[in-house]
Amino acid sequence: MRCIPVTACLLTGLVIGLSPIAISTAKADASNADICASTDDDAFPPQRRIEACGTLIATLNDQPAALAAALVNRGTVYWYIDRVQLALADFDRAIALDPKNEAAFRERSNTYRTMGRLDKALPDANEAVRLNPNDAQAFEKRGDVFFDNKQFDRAIADYNEALRLAPNDSLAYMDRGAANYSKGDYQAAIADLSEAIKLDPKNARAYTNRGAAYKKLGRSEQSLADDNTAIKLDPSHPEFFDNRGLDYASNGDYDRAISDYNEAIRLKPQANFLTNRGDSYYHKGDTDRAIADYDRAIALDPGFILAYNNRGAAYDKKGDLDRAIADYQAALRIDPHSDLTAENLADARQKRDRRLAAGGDNSAAVLPSFDCGSAKLAAEKAICSDPELARLDREINSAYKAALASRDSNASTKLRDQQRDFIATRNKSFGNPQYNLKHEMEARLDVLRDMSANLSR
Repeated sequence: MRCIPVTACLLTGLVIGLSPIAISTAKADASNADICASTDDDAFPPQRRIEACGTLIATLNDQPAALAAALVNRGTVYWYIDRVQLALADFDRAIALDPKNEAAFRERSNTYRTMGRLDKALPDANEAVRLNPNDAQAFEKRGDVFFDNKQFDRAIADYNEALRLAPNDSLAYMDRGAANYSKGDYQAAIADLSEAIKLDPKNARAYTNRGAAYKKLGRSEQSLADDNTAIKLDPSHPEFFDNRGLDYASNGDYDRAISDYNEAIRLKPQANFLTNRGDSYYHKGDTDRAIADYDRAIALDPGFILAYNNRGAAYDKKGDLDRAIADYQAALRIDPHSDLTAENLADARQKRDRRLAAGGDNSAAVLPSFDCGSAKLAAEKAICSDPELARLDREINSAYKAALASRDSNASTKLRDQQRDFIATRNKSFGNPQYNLKHEMEARLDVLRDMSANLSR
């Protein structure tokens, strides 16, 4: 069975800071005008700029064009702090006051795009370009809409125009590099991202994106070097650690890969990070911890096909063909065109048919987490003889390992003590009429799963 590796995360270089709109009015308070138009967070935090814009807006009722410009500035700040409905309200009002305000259409288009409303974003982007065909940002923002629509050639055409108008715009090179990467033209992506780095050597995102393109070309040394630089520039970004983990994993250095995935998950638990870590555990032969990570990935993103396929591969490796088949089927329901998953499913079914023909069991559900050949205690023998108890034991072990992997040393020690106490109580109490082994195992499994779920939130 083959896992589908999660590829490097390409971070598109879309605009984070928005350009100010100049306000020229004799009646406006100059200080508030400057603050409202500023994009310097260190000098004027977002809330201060919002307040300044509000004060300014209250003085401009008799000047529609200037009022519209102030509303656009405030709207860009609202967008920046993710208050998109307030941003839309300001852009709508600005357009109503001044239908020729290109910036209002441009920034409303960008707001609709970040909301996933591409049907509304494109008409606004077209209008911004029509109103000001010499504005590089207008072409860049429309290129972003085409990019999100997966119309990469049209996106590249707009990024080309943006770069013709603003040849030193590192962000446009970033965006064109992302479009070339998405088209599969990794050499062109590397060229664009190298230019972005030349223009902005401290752009960590450009390095990690170029590293992703190098990965695609099998140039692992360059990829690792770029991912190291990205982490050095910005160690707070989880995708950077995930991408470097992929570098290590591709070289078979699974322990270092797992260490980077741990950091990515600590910063922000995501299905792809957990699946990548699960893949490394899988390749190390630790299928239980791999399955635990795939479980968490699916809990976070029930539509993540890779986690289902790869969990199926792990179950297949353990000999649990029924569960492997169920996971492959779940993956194919999400993406019926996944040839690799279809191949895995066919192979698992053939294995199951051969096992049935030989009179064997379909699954590994009768196998607990420990070796039944060495079972001596009554509780252990009971678990080995009951498929349902064996399943519970295996799931408890997987959930325990998942919870353990996500804790610091002090919490790990406490969890180990709790697990030892549970097993000791189980072994001592089994046979007591008041002790319900299945009930106690189900309760322990719920506790361990809750631990993992809380870490994922």
